Amino acid sequence: MVLIKTVIKQLPDGRLDRVIPFHVSFEGLEKAIICRDDEDYDRMVKCIFVCARRKNVLVITYVVVSNHAHLAILARNIKEANEYAEEVKRVFSMQIKNRNGESKILKGTDVNVQVLDTLWYLRNALAYIIRNAFDNGATNIYEYKWSGFRAAFCKKLSGRTIPVSSLTKRERENIMHTGDTLKDVSWLLNESYELEPVSACETAYLEQAFNNDQSFFLRCIGTVNTSEMTQKLVISPRVKKTDGDLLKEAEELSCRWFSCNLSMLTSEKKARLLPYIYRSAKTSIAQLSRIFGLNHETVSRLLNKKQAMAQDGD
Repeated sequence: MVLIKTVIKQLPDGRLDRVIPFHVSFEGLEKAIICRDDEDYDRMVKCIFVCARRKNVLVITYVVVSNHAHLAILARNIKEANEYAEEVKRVFSMQIKNRNGESKILKGTDVNVQVLDTLWYLRNALAYIIRNAFDNGATNIYEYKWSGFRAAFCKKLSGRTIPVSSLTKRERENIMHTGDTLKDVSWLLNESYELEPVSACETAYLEQAFNNDQSFFLRCIGTVNTSEMTQKLVISPRVKKTDGDLLKEAEELSCRWFSCNLSMLTSEKKARLLPYIYRSAKTSIAQLSRIFGLNHETVSRLLNKKQAMAQDGD
């Protein structure tokens, strides 16, 4: 098991701070079409970045399809990651209402935010996000416009570009769909006024996750188990497991991470595994106490300690 280290990045507010990666999904929209045409897709992509700047997080990559979206972001802690996800939902819902006259279009959307705290989890989540383009009928991810795929390992831009920072107030409102100033951003628009992902995504972080090897990145996209990642990133966080199912999952992780059964783990190793289970499953302190064979006070103390460390970046 390789744990993800925090990294120091310059945030939209200009400060340097420690951040960790999170997966954000907007799911549960089987009956709702939120992106009906290219303008809706364009609005959603721009909303993702405008809200990231507003909430002081960084976008690693993204994909937007007709009835859901997936993002990978860098944020200082889970609280700020959740606040960002809710802001995207709020702002885009308002934009759809203003454009199409549909209110509460995202009311039933299930927003899930999960920390990507191992290298395996990070790589597979990033590959899974890109693979979601095929859910929208794409036959070639190179040609799918509404994802951050083209930003990865991109050495140069093709065609004429327009700096977002040069837009007038009226142009920002019409093109970027926001009243925010955006004078300090490095984002670029193409000739169709669509956001160029290479100018807005944290491409260096993504590339480093794949050892700066484009071939490795493409292999991961081609081989990622999408069913497994859907279960881990989208379905599992919404459904509370029985003690038996959660114990089975904990046993599998214990064997994969530490090569021994859960009952054989030292207190130190339990302290490393327990917060991961807490973040990746819908569970409770009482259930975790039963699964790990620890008292409630110990579980609470370990979770508080780990969460504090995540927020401090230690």
